[in-house]
Amino acid sequence: MILDIFTEPNPILRQIGRDLTPAEVHDPKFSQLITDLTETMYDKDGVGIAAPQVGQSVKICVIAKDFTPEKTSDLILINPVWEKRTKARVSGEEGCLSVPHTYGKVRRYKKISVKALSENGTPIIFDANDFFARIIQHEVDHLNGILFIDKAKGLYQVDKKL
Repeated sequence: MILDIFTEPNPILRQIGRDLTPAEVHDPKFSQLITDLTETMYDKDGVGIAAPQVGQSVKICVIAKDFTPEKTSDLILINPVWEKRTKARVSGEEGCLSVPHTYGKVRRYKKISVKALSENGTPIIFDANDFFARIIQHEVDHLNGILFIDKAKGLYQVDKKL
């Protein structure tokens, strides 16, 4: 089911999401949330989406398969955390479904290490680089109540009619 996207200044976007327990990960309602998040992300042409963007203050996000290294399946991250793998940061343009028509340059770490639970509750650890790392950092920020506009330089808006 396609869900409504919550937009700034909705207060849920500024809340720190709660971690899910292993039992919750196996609950059918969370499986449905993951399905709905994924459908919503593709419907809205997103590269990633986090649960707070659809009004759920829990730590789940989805990364679109076209932006994962294998490009074979969407990446579901539950309770994700990341650490920088290098001091190198790169500036890149970002936008967000929750801040429509607004873009800006955000400095993000080029290489990160990620720890999370998979869709089936299995612990996963992997490294992410470049644009893949940028998407993960953006989505994990959502889970911690941070929007890209909090970090962006040179914010600008694009007319929605274009």
